[in-house]
Amino acid sequence: MTPSPFPIIRLRPKAQARAIRHGFPWVYDNELVTDRRSKALTPGTIAQLEDAERTPVALVAVNPKSRIIARVLERDCTARIDADWLRQRLTQALVLRDRLYDAPFYRLVHAEADGLPGVIIDRFGDTAVIQPNAAWAETLLGDLTDAVMAVTGVKNVLKNASGRARVLEGLDDQNAVLRGQAPSAPLPVPMNGATYMADLVGGQKTGLFFDQRPNHAFAAGLSRGARVLDVFSHVGGFSLAALAGGADQAMAVDGSQAALDLATEGAAQMGLGERFSTRKGDAFEALAQLAEEGAQFDVVICDPPAFAPSKKAVEAGLRAYERVARMAAALVADGGYLGLCSCSHAVDLARFRGASVRGIGRAGRQAQLIHTGFAGPDHPLHPQLAESGYLKALFFRLR
Repeated sequence: MTPSPFPIIRLRPKAQARAIRHGFPWVYDNELVTDRRSKALTPGTIAQLEDAERTPVALVAVNPKSRIIARVLERDCTARIDADWLRQRLTQALVLRDRLYDAPFYRLVHAEADGLPGVIIDRFGDTAVIQPNAAWAETLLGDLTDAVMAVTGVKNVLKNASGRARVLEGLDDQNAVLRGQAPSAPLPVPMNGATYMADLVGGQKTGLFFDQRPNHAFAAGLSRGARVLDVFSHVGGFSLAALAGGADQAMAVDGSQAALDLATEGAAQMGLGERFSTRKGDAFEALAQLAEEGAQFDVVICDPPAFAPSKKAVEAGLRAYERVARMAAALVADGGYLGLCSCSHAVDLARFRGASVRGIGRAGRQAQLIHTGFAGPDHPLHPQLAESGYLKALFFRLR
């Protein structure tokens, strides 16, 4: 057998090599033989993973500083992880998005599910924003950037270094312009008939959340002639979609004035600014104030940040989801609709649904669950990685 050109790391005897051979993409630090040599590997090093019997299993990216000590890149141990390999993976990702969408606004790469573990790439026309959330991607960022430009034809590539994942990988938080130039102003992004303004430099994450696209569309279908409340609105995700769907009025509530300003600009670009209003402040306080005012809406949608970003936070997160459901349900007119969302990967659908139903019940309301939504198909689910299916959306009809 020809010796591997890569460093060798080895699974412990009780580790499940079969799971990796069958597609599981991660190796945890307690599953690997960690000696002085493996601990000394530079974060981002490509290595050959072997089972306890020294049989090659996969090529992996190693980070001794991370709880996820190895991420599977390629099960063909004779492969080369180089610019050609990156272009092949990106081409496969682009083929799917080109089939799904008419316009180049989408998530181009969704990490492990697209075969590029820890890598997020969102596309905004001629600009791509990369989140290299794993050490190997940071190491190969120059090649990755060149490959993105070669495969997609974008002119500008930005690096977004925000987010908890990079902290866990021991990476920096410095954003950068990798190629071309950053947009000098927020970009208009068309989705579901609405226009969203994406700030790719100063906005949250990559500037816009593409994952809610199908749930925005479902909510828009409920909103014809309706009064709509969009809580935790960011740049107007549900409220602008509702206006595009024919809502009479839509109010966006968020703690960020910058996000609300972008939402207002989006409504103006749609020519529907007179139907749109905003309220800045803490979402829970805003819900309480609206209840005190006796406000009622035909459609209320709450899309909070992850209340349970880790397993340790699950119970507190479930209580927060229940509280949101209780407070929001009180604002829904009889026969109206309540949409509740969770982006916490640590809270599965069943537990989120249970917390939502308890909250609705505590508000003294009865409900029909009419729709369960997930992220759009540009956010594919890795079938063996529950974390990649993080987004849940529940729509209820209340009485």
